[in-house]
Amino acid sequence: MSVDLVKRIVKVAGREIKLSPKEYDILRVLVQHAGKVLTHQHLLSQVWGGSTDVQYLRVYVRQLRQKIERQPDQPEYITTETGVGYRLRDIE
Repeated sequence: MSVDLVKRIVKVAGREIKLSPKEYDILRVLVQHAGKVLTHQHLLSQVWGGSTDVQYLRVYVRQLRQKIERQPDQPEYITTETGVGYRLRDIE
């Protein structure tokens, strides 16, 4: 997977992936902190700008995984840190 933050282009296996604005925003925040666990609250504040139900985040992460993961039920890129948040595996 490659993410060009300047051009807002996401590619998986050389193929460009179309993301919704919220999906892209979530991925952007994860990319900026790749390898680190980001709490639900941190992601919610960065993407929605305030207190939003964590269920919104879960839905968008699920949709994002459907688009970028080979097997969304066994994610390689975006992993869940149970009870805490999400982590993006370091990508090169």
